[in-house]
Amino acid sequence: MKIKDHFLTQETFEIIETEILGIWKTHPVPQNISVYYESDDYISHHQDSGSFKEKIYKFLQNFNLKYKQNILLDSVKKGSKVLDYGCGAGEFLKKIENDFELYGFEPDVSARIISQKKTNSIQFISSLSDIEDNTLDAITLWHVFEHIENQEEILQIFYNKLTPHGKLIIAVPNPTSYDAKKYKEFWAAYDVPRHLFHFSKNGMIKLMNNRFWKVSKIKPLLLDSYYISALSEKYKKSSLIWLKGLITGTISNFKALKTGEYSSLIYIIEKK
Repeated sequence: MKIKDHFLTQETFEIIETEILGIWKTHPVPQNISVYYESDDYISHHQDSGSFKEKIYKFLQNFNLKYKQNILLDSVKKGSKVLDYGCGAGEFLKKIENDFELYGFEPDVSARIISQKKTNSIQFISSLSDIEDNTLDAITLWHVFEHIENQEEILQIFYNKLTPHGKLIIAVPNPTSYDAKKYKEFWAAYDVPRHLFHFSKNGMIKLMNNRFWKVSKIKPLLLDSYYISALSEKYKKSSLIWLKGLITGTISNFKALKTGEYSSLIYIIEKK
């Protein structure tokens, strides 16, 4: 399938299935991939303008953060050592800073500066080598794993950093969801070329169920279907994008009650 970079450059890329059925890769991967992130819109909302739209966004964001917090608290005990890998503007770290001993990693300088201003109790690292092996109880990646090209290498490093039976929590978009099938090449969560990989539920299970890891639970990110659907409508140049996004997002979540194919999925993965 050919997909346009609707978000920024309007360039066209191709989605090619890998040797693992149900996992696709963006082709070609630009050598200057960093320039495809150079937009103020790409950093998560972090300023409170006081507008009604911003208040609604913050309300929904807090719902999502609380949901993620509960998943982490169900996975590891309070006081555990947790790394949020690709922590962005630091909203999740700020939410959970009273529950865990926290580390944050963020390669984008602008986002990292914003994140560091939000707390004094979190240790930000410049490299995974800054953390000793067998010391982390959990590593979280919220819509980050799909951006990583050297996944085999990074998974090995994560494995080394986690304690026995430590948890790897990965949230990624699902290209076999209802909204993905509806919007096809306009589906916003393809987000080429920034999203280098695209994981179906079956593909992710095949990737992570091996002699090192075991997928123990799969949870939905319910609000993603609405945001992704609205953004997809925008890319299609539709009218009433939020209304249409609301309708499609609701249909997608309703259908996923039976299929499990939500727009975004969270995989709770245990180190063997």
